[in-house]
Amino acid sequence: MAPWPMQPHLNKQQIGKISVRTSLAILVIWFAILGIALSQRRQILDYLALRGYSAPSAIATLATQDGMTENARHVFYVNKPTIESKITFGKKCPAGMAEKTIVLGCYHSNQAGIVLLSVDDPRLNGVVQVTAAHEMLHAEYDRLSTNDRNYVDGLLLDYYKNKLTNQRIKDTIDGYRKSEPNDVVNEMHSIFGTEVANLPPALETYYQRYFTDRSKVTGFAAQYETEFSSRQDAIKQDDAQLAALKKQIDNLEKSLSTQQAEISQQRSTLDAERSSGNITAYNAGVPGYNQQVNTYNAGVHQVQALVDQYNQIVVARNAVAAEITTLSNALSSQATTIN
Repeated sequence: MAPWPMQPHLNKQQIGKISVRTSLAILVIWFAILGIALSQRRQILDYLALRGYSAPSAIATLATQDGMTENARHVFYVNKPTIESKITFGKKCPAGMAEKTIVLGCYHSNQAGIVLLSVDDPRLNGVVQVTAAHEMLHAEYDRLSTNDRNYVDGLLLDYYKNKLTNQRIKDTIDGYRKSEPNDVVNEMHSIFGTEVANLPPALETYYQRYFTDRSKVTGFAAQYETEFSSRQDAIKQDDAQLAALKKQIDNLEKSLSTQQAEISQQRSTLDAERSSGNITAYNAGVPGYNQQVNTYNAGVHQVQALVDQYNQIVVARNAVAAEITTLSNALSSQATTIN
C-alpha cells in the first residue's frame, strides 16, 4: 500500500498571512452588509413599522376614497394614522402642530405618525379625506431626495408666485410664511396637492406619484369648502340688502319727519282760520291737509313694512351665521366642556 502524502507544515508567517486575509474578507463582508443596510434603511424601517400591522377599515377606506397610489398608501400606513375625538386629538396634536388650512390633523416628522380629527357633521363630509391626503403628502415630502425636493420646491414656488389665484389659499400660505417660515414650501406641497383642482402640467405629473385620480381629493375639498363659502356669500348678500333697506328706511323716516312738521304747521293754520271765523278758507284747506295726512300715513305703513322685511332678513341672516358657527365648532380641534 502506497503511503499517504505528507502535508507541509505552515510556518508562523504563512499562518499570519491567512489570518490577515480572513480578517480582511470578513471586514469587506461586514462593510458590504452595512452598505446594503444603509442603502435599504428606509425599506427596513418600513418593514419593521408595518410588521404585523393591518390598517383599520376606516383608514383603508380613506386611502381608497382619496385615490392613493400603492406607494402613497404604503407611506400612509407606515405612519399608522388614527382618527381621534377632540379630547384625544388635542393631546396627540398640540396646538402648535395643528394645520392652519381647512384640514384637521397633524403629521409627526420622521414618519412618527399621522393623527386625524373625527368630524361627524354630514355637511362636512370630505374634511377627513382631505386631511388624510394632506398629512400623507407631508410624510412623502419628508422622504424626497435632495434632488427631488429641489425640483418640486421650484415648481411649487413658481406656481405660488405666478399662477395661484385662489385668495383663501394665498392667505393660508401667507399665514404659514409668518408663523412657520421654514415649513412654507412643505405646506404648499400638501395644500396645492389636495385643494387646488387645476395645476400646471409639471405639478400634475409630479402628484401622479401619490394619486391615481387627484380630482377625488380636490373634489372633497371643494365640497365642504362650499358649505362655508355658500353661507358666507349668503351673509354678504343679506348684509348688502340690509344696508340698502336701512338707507331706505332712514330716508323715509327723514321724509316723514319733514311731512309731520308740515302737517303740524298746516293744522295750526287751519285751526287759526276756523277760530277767526274764516270758514271758507278753512274748508278750502281741509282737502289738502287730508291729502298730506294720507300721504304721511302711507309713508308710515311703508316704513313699517320695510322694518318688518329688515327684521325678517336679520333673522334669516343670523340663522345662517349660526350655521357657520356650528360648522366652525365641528372643525375646531378644541374640546368643549360637558355641562
